[in-house]
Amino acid sequence: MLRALGISWVATLGACHASTPAVPRAGEQLQVRRPGDAVEFAIIGDFGSAGPAEADVAALVHRWTPEFIVTTGDNNYVHGAASTIDENIGQYYHDFISPYVGEFGAGAAENRFFPALGNHDWRATDLAPHTDYFALPGNERYYTISWGPVDVFVVDSDPHEPDGIDADSAQARWLEQTMKAADGPWKLVLMHHPPYSSGDHGSSPALRWPYAQWGATAVIAGHDHHYERIEQDGILYFVNGLGGNPERYAVKTPVEGSAVRYNADHGAMRVYADTQGIRFEFVNRSGEIVDSVTRKPAG
Repeated sequence: MLRALGISWVATLGACHASTPAVPRAGEQLQVRRPGDAVEFAIIGDFGSAGPAEADVAALVHRWTPEFIVTTGDNNYVHGAASTIDENIGQYYHDFISPYVGEFGAGAAENRFFPALGNHDWRATDLAPHTDYFALPGNERYYTISWGPVDVFVVDSDPHEPDGIDADSAQARWLEQTMKAADGPWKLVLMHHPPYSSGDHGSSPALRWPYAQWGATAVIAGHDHHYERIEQDGILYFVNGLGGNPERYAVKTPVEGSAVRYNADHGAMRVYADTQGIRFEFVNRSGEIVDSVTRKPAG
């Protein structure tokens, strides 16, 4: 186990995803809890392909000065390699990462960048490029952060996840218990593979866990390179995959509950939350607000 700036860094073992990734010991697992009455943050997805589209989205996000950034995966195209991770991520978001060990400038004083794992991140022979580069809470594959009135639950939706991705998996049991224990007004689940999508890859039925029953406000995923807002079971589902991969995907026959679909340009989600409400926006790189939806507390 390596250490940098007093934070544990974990190297995963094995090849071809055959071994269970190493997990920090319980006493060394990071926790992120930031009190506050309001927060504004950004969500980017399928972004990690260095080039003009990612640069434009990163510039858009920086203009917002968000308190933190969460991703819906595919952070490091094409093969999740150590040789590309700093060019694909640190080049654009190093000032949100701590400890930052790359070559593109100063890092953040505290980590404010929280990625979900995507299928391209799992293409490395193990997760060492990812877990060596980031210092993340929990087991670094799925974890939670609490920031102001928002609880964010990052899930690993990839089939290589050793704790499973079905609704009866160890990971799902963790999510249920953790979500029910959280007492904030807004609970957001982030992952890569969308439970519902009208895009090229389409829906991932295995990820249709009982999020509403567990208290979720919204589920945000990527994988399909378009933006979409869907309502199912009384909660919001988003597809947010336009963060920088130059290839944007076609939108197919809308799934039930699909309200907004967009693939004309790249962009990111901006989320503002306080104790009175939460607002989700998708903004393209030209600054146009493509979609905006607000939820108020129940009752």
